[in-house]
Amino acid sequence: MKKTVLFIALAIVTASCVSSKSTLKNVDDNAPVLTLSQNNTFIITEYSKDKKYGYDQDYPINIFYRTTIDDSINQERFLNALAGPKGEIINYTKLESCCPFPTKRTDLGAGFLDVYELKWNGQKKPVKLYLNIYEKGILMVPVGLSLKKN
Repeated sequence: MKKTVLFIALAIVTASCVSSKSTLKNVDDNAPVLTLSQNNTFIITEYSKDKKYGYDQDYPINIFYRTTIDDSINQERFLNALAGPKGEIINYTKLESCCPFPTKRTDLGAGFLDVYELKWNGQKKPVKLYLNIYEKGILMVPVGLSLKKN
């Protein structure tokens, strides 16, 4: 009984915190289907020229990939494909989930962005990226990062 009441309360709070209009600027349902490399990372061929891409909660990196049953594998597939600006090995940590937004891809009608902190040797200040597993978009390397060499 307590679990049911807690779930209902959580659903109401989540629904009340989410606007009926999304603020996400870079959702593209016509984006190509993401593909995997032999290393189980996403194949990324484009570099973003937009300094907000991934660094701003309204311009998250949209990594929807067929299903969102495993809520962390797509972030790993994306982040493991990246390197620092000069090819440095990146270490990343999930900081939080934030920034609720409406989506048709969840039962509750709302999704959350995942915030990751990236660090590498020689870096002055860690980088924070916003990732979205619920929506599609063109997958690109954020400004200031590069692709990992295979």
